[in-house]
Amino acid sequence: MPLDPQVKTMLDAMASMNMDLFAGSISELSAQDLRGRLAATRVALPVDEVAKVEDRTIAGPDGDALPIRIYWPAVGGQVRPIVVFFHGGGWVICDLDTHDGAVRSLVNQTGAIFVSVDYRLAPEHKFPAAPEDCYAALVWVRDNAASIGGDAGRLAVAGDSAGGNLAAVVALMAKERGGPSLAFQLLVYPCTDMDPSRWASMSDNATGYSLTTEATEWFYGQYVDAAERTNPLVAPIRAEDLSGLPPALVITAEFDPLRDEGEAYAARLRDAGVAVEATRYDGVIHGFFSMTAALDRAKDAQAQAATALRGALGLG
Repeated sequence: MPLDPQVKTMLDAMASMNMDLFAGSISELSAQDLRGRLAATRVALPVDEVAKVEDRTIAGPDGDALPIRIYWPAVGGQVRPIVVFFHGGGWVICDLDTHDGAVRSLVNQTGAIFVSVDYRLAPEHKFPAAPEDCYAALVWVRDNAASIGGDAGRLAVAGDSAGGNLAAVVALMAKERGGPSLAFQLLVYPCTDMDPSRWASMSDNATGYSLTTEATEWFYGQYVDAAERTNPLVAPIRAEDLSGLPPALVITAEFDPLRDEGEAYAARLRDAGVAVEATRYDGVIHGFFSMTAALDRAKDAQAQAATALRGALGLG
């Protein structure tokens, strides 16, 4: 299919205002350079009101402070399920604030408590820092659910892009380490592999759609040493056994370098007996899920994600 007209309008506007984060070659940029680009191109947009938001720090896996942000829905009178959310950004950029709007929207659409995790970023903290932080946060949520009005028996993980990778990896870690038990995993255009040569979408969508294949390879190099790229906690599609993992919704985008590996991971989950819903959103690009201010398809995808979470977590 052709690009969605709203996506084309947005890409044209970004190009005209020099706001494309991945314009040109980024192979020679440092992480700080790309973070500076992100800060320079960020636009403040209105966000949904939720009942309460609180920033806290918890103990990370090494005992260091790990920032989290807790969101409560405007629904009272009962204990709520909890979704632990991991932001995207190639394990190098983005933070609690870049994904605040999307999380708030999902809080209101689901009625669940969300805990967003500010895991350590590469290259200052390479693999396995990020997944260990995310797993530690999940354990903290289970152990402290009652204190935040949550139900430790109804937990889910969610994330987009690198955060989708971390959600999938944390689900694997929870299986291998004997818990916490998860009811669901929401994987939005997840990275599931680190070998671009295996996936046609990496060449089909290499340039022209914001995220480039060159950029994905740059992110991989920042995050993990070459010898670790087939580790299942880096590339979950390399795991030998995916049985026993929680049900999943995998959302992909047609014009995304990561499209094929996300869909292949959904197929592998299904083959392992995991209940999976996989949806490709045609005409859109990587990152579209958060772009509700500009794209109707983003609203559709968030609504689908919220419906899946509500069903899995017993919210109707």
